[in-house]
Amino acid sequence: MTGPSVSAGAALYVAGVQFLFVTTWTVYAIYLPQLLETAGLPRAWAPWILLCDQLVFLVADIATGVFADRVQRTLGRIGPWIVGATALSCLAFLLLPLAARSGSAASGWMLALTLVWTLSSSALRAPPWVLLGRHAARPALPWLNALTLLGLAAGGAVAPYLGVLLKGVDPRLPFALSSLTLLATTAGLVQVERALARRRSAPLPAETTQIPRVGDAGHAAWMLGVLLLAAAYQAQVFVNAAPHYLRFAAPSALEWLLPLFWVGFGVAMLPGAALCRAFGALPTMAAAALCGATAALASAVAASLPWLVAAQLGAGAAWGGMLLAMFASAAERGRSGREGLVLGTMFAMLALATLLRIGAVLAGVQADAARAAALAWMPAALWGTGGVLVALLARRNARPD
Repeated sequence: MTGPSVSAGAALYVAGVQFLFVTTWTVYAIYLPQLLETAGLPRAWAPWILLCDQLVFLVADIATGVFADRVQRTLGRIGPWIVGATALSCLAFLLLPLAARSGSAASGWMLALTLVWTLSSSALRAPPWVLLGRHAARPALPWLNALTLLGLAAGGAVAPYLGVLLKGVDPRLPFALSSLTLLATTAGLVQVERALARRRSAPLPAETTQIPRVGDAGHAAWMLGVLLLAAAYQAQVFVNAAPHYLRFAAPSALEWLLPLFWVGFGVAMLPGAALCRAFGALPTMAAAALCGATAALASAVAASLPWLVAAQLGAGAAWGGMLLAMFASAAERGRSGREGLVLGTMFAMLALATLLRIGAVLAGVQADAARAAALAWMPAALWGTGGVLVALLARRNARPD
């Protein structure tokens, strides 16, 4: 294959890995209450364990990102390390439903395997993006990120259907299929990395623009912006979407309506990549956030189902543009050999946003009528605030020293 086709093929392969990772996580979340009950633990522990999972991700994402940078510098390849960590993750995942049936020690084994699975699966969050970014020319990164994010879009779209399809299915079957398929697919990352390395016969040219420093005030502002945008996404999709739809549709229709957000997300990938390349990652991220605020506001005040569907499609497209620009801006910030660190901090902010959403649900925010009403407006407020912050950061970075 030629150079560009090698990069595009690598991006699509990583997209496949991301799709399988998302579906594996969905299978885990669906069956967790049942597995806890089988192991003799209360089903009510499930959301608390999911919250702890995000806390583990928060720490492990940064650690695996830093480790990926170190492995790349010392060994020159991170593919074998990703595959090794994934093998451990898949083994723990495969054993989870078996541990739940292991008698008196079931609860201890299950909780231990859950921790091992969460820790080791962090290797499939930031490091594959590091692998792709290290070997790609900077102008091609938005396009390659767009291809890769299609895997996340597909995984998000099929998630509501999995809950329906897996009703009554013995957990051992989906856990085995998910883990073995993910491991087999991830093993190919070694060949993907070799193909990318062969294509890059010479070092990438030095960047002509200044690379933002990791750890300065600008990077802290960027992390805060990522957190605000991710928190808005969590509220829009996992807190507000179902209640909004239930104003106009029956509960049985949710499995068809909820994935529409991800349809908009997927449609935005290619235009978002073009905008990132033409105007830069941060301006695109800010513009997409402000569009998302508008869509979230329209979703909250929609007077009919067609208008709500259009607003949700728009919100999905806006989030797609935001996430694509996040990855592109992370690649720019880590371009000096710290891709893993920057991508790890980005994934940590995404995990923190998820943790805050689960924590708010556990705190009973939706049970209070006044707070529930405020939640309807929260995505618009957070996307708007985050968009303004990122716009100011883009203006600061564009200002000559």
